[in-house]
Amino acid sequence: MDLQDQLKNLFPDHQITETDVTSDKKDDIWMQDNPIICKYEKRKGKPITILEGYTGADEDFKKLAKEIKTKLSVGGSFKNECIIIQGDYRDKIMNILQEKGFKVKRVGG
Repeated sequence: MDLQDQLKNLFPDHQITETDVTSDKKDDIWMQDNPIICKYEKRKGKPITILEGYTGADEDFKKLAKEIKTKLSVGGSFKNECIIIQGDYRDKIMNILQEKGFKVKRVGG
């Protein structure tokens, strides 16, 4: 018995509307013409990957940062309009962004 059947048993008078079905819509993130710059640095002897150059809303960039951190299972932060990811994950991050439709430019080593 799946969730829909259980809900029908609990609420038999409820009618499913189109807004209930379309609520699983993906979050739209603004795409840009200029590439996002993906670079590698060492801070305090530890490697980090920095993403910068996004010209959309900060909220969209924060969502993107959270999604990247979740997919890679790493730590990171969003500061000064840059995403900072702990570790050298340039190739993986570039693949994730390219799958989403972003243009990405690799800078440094």
